[in-house]
Amino acid sequence: MTHDRARRLLDGPVTVVHLGIDAVAEGVRSGGSPLVEVDFQPPAGGDPVRMARLESLGGRRGAIEAANAEALARFLACEPRLVGVGLARDVVPGMAEDLFLHAGPPIEWERMSGPLRGAVVGGMLLEGRAATPEEAEARAARGEVTFEPCHTHGGVGPMAGLVTPSMPVWIVEDGTEPSRRSFCTLNEGLGKVLRYGAFAPEVLDRLRFMADVLAPVLADTLGATGPIDLKLLAAQALQMGDEGHNRNRAGTSLLLRELAPAMAELNRPAAEIARTLAFIHANDHFFLNLSMPMCKCMLAAAEGVPGSSMLTVMARNGTDFGIQLASMPGRWFTGPAQHVEGLYFPGFTAEDANPDIGDSAITETAGLGGFAMAAAPAIVQFVGGTVADALATSRRMRRIAVGRNPVWAIPTLDFAGTATGIDLRKVEELSLLPTINTGVAHREPGVGQVGAGLVSPPWICFHDALEAFVEHCETLPEHG
Repeated sequence: MTHDRARRLLDGPVTVVHLGIDAVAEGVRSGGSPLVEVDFQPPAGGDPVRMARLESLGGRRGAIEAANAEALARFLACEPRLVGVGLARDVVPGMAEDLFLHAGPPIEWERMSGPLRGAVVGGMLLEGRAATPEEAEARAARGEVTFEPCHTHGGVGPMAGLVTPSMPVWIVEDGTEPSRRSFCTLNEGLGKVLRYGAFAPEVLDRLRFMADVLAPVLADTLGATGPIDLKLLAAQALQMGDEGHNRNRAGTSLLLRELAPAMAELNRPAAEIARTLAFIHANDHFFLNLSMPMCKCMLAAAEGVPGSSMLTVMARNGTDFGIQLASMPGRWFTGPAQHVEGLYFPGFTAEDANPDIGDSAITETAGLGGFAMAAAPAIVQFVGGTVADALATSRRMRRIAVGRNPVWAIPTLDFAGTATGIDLRKVEELSLLPTINTGVAHREPGVGQVGAGLVSPPWICFHDALEAFVEHCETLPEHG
């Protein structure tokens, strides 16, 4: 750009354009000269190792771009539909009577955080594998149950994400490929709940009600309504002020409208139907446990594309954060779960908080949650910041995305589609991590949620994934 051109664009004389060297900028300011500051970072933050890895992919750029286009196309073509409710032991592939599923990457009892341990204790009591919390802890420590990630079995779980054999789960099916299914437990509501590690008698009583009344009523209702298009519901919810992760008021209301007429006509006791409707009505987060398996189903469609640098999983277990790539399904790249920056409920501080936990970051992986905060201005009252911050975050996430989802349009961004398909290469090149909005669990089991805010994955996940991706791409054709 010529000096005259720069002068016209910037409407004034330009002496120095600042590209990030603070000492230079300070010198210019002190001398009173005009200064234009540019937000500049060298590729990969200037790290020569990461820069070399990214450079090594250059000869295969065409193949990688084609693979990402294929992965994104598979994601967009998926038609996730709510088709039923069933017990985990009956419908989750590979479920066993001594198997407990949890959120995040694999972890053993000794390394579990407080909320996850509390959830396991509650699960042991619920399943009748122990009579007291102390006995439950001892049996879990002795290895009397096996622990595996929900993702290993095609499912997802919020916060601790615990799934035991007797728990009811939603069944979400891809209308274009019925064999592709995903699963998630039903949302318990707020307060003292199992997903935050609570296991008091009222927690277990609520879970039994959900298995004995709520789930059968919902299963019968879905038998009458037929499949429900979740992608369409999510699109409507985005235009009504939801972002699909921490704000689900619109999605829950839309779901209730879909279910209520058929539910009212069921040949079941009126008290059961009334209690079910009241339970959903009182829980604005009820749709979250459908938003999550919807996103899981769509991202599963993108798995298995050689050469794709698109993320298909981001998940946390309260100790570790893990990611997976479309080109290497099932392979975890992990690092330490981070602490959430945000707002805390009265009486709690950051010292009370457990590190980031839950499979709900599957929503950001699919372009919702932190990527869609521009659709939900009210979310800032929950996670902190301003409406301008929410808009800026959604715009910033476009920079690391493979593309956009035209079905999920955001009104405040001129109905642009949500940024979709996190590209490992762009994260590394731009030194820009995904933004996740999330709830905060107390570090001790049973206390519950203590706040909400924003968090990003640890860098080590992406650095290790890039190293593995470079090796993976050595088999790709070298062109473009």
